[in-house]
Amino acid sequence: MKFLTKNTDYAVRAIIELAIRGGSFIPASEISAKQDIPYQYLRRILQLLIKERVVTSREGASGGVKLKANPSEVDLVDIIKIFQGDIQLSECMFRKKVCSNRSKCVLRKRIKAIEEKVNHELEGITIQNLIDDIKEASNEKKNNKNR
Repeated sequence: MKFLTKNTDYAVRAIIELAIRGGSFIPASEISAKQDIPYQYLRRILQLLIKERVVTSREGASGGVKLKANPSEVDLVDIIKIFQGDIQLSECMFRKKVCSNRSKCVLRKRIKAIEEKVNHELEGITIQNLIDDIKEASNEKKNNKNR
């Protein structure tokens, strides 16, 4: 089971790159190179992020994309929902049809409880939290090198 799709992963990485670079417009080619995301793939992801008003774009020599909101206001769960919909651990599907046992399934009840916990945990994570984690890891790496 994959929890995050490639689209979500690439979107989060691109948003983090934009947030780290501040409020300036960054060309998609720079994000692609820095985050090792295929350029055409990234362009499709950015188009959806523009449509969903997470980022804004500008054309021209000083163009590119930039994050619309403060990184502390961009929730990870919202990015996941853009690319994957609601977080579900099980679709309760059998051969592409809703399982006939869904309404009385004991396992489904437990899975729903886990989904609620996962959603609750994810709702507390912002892009700024992820940037802070990156900085902390970088500082730990530097400190370990200096020992």
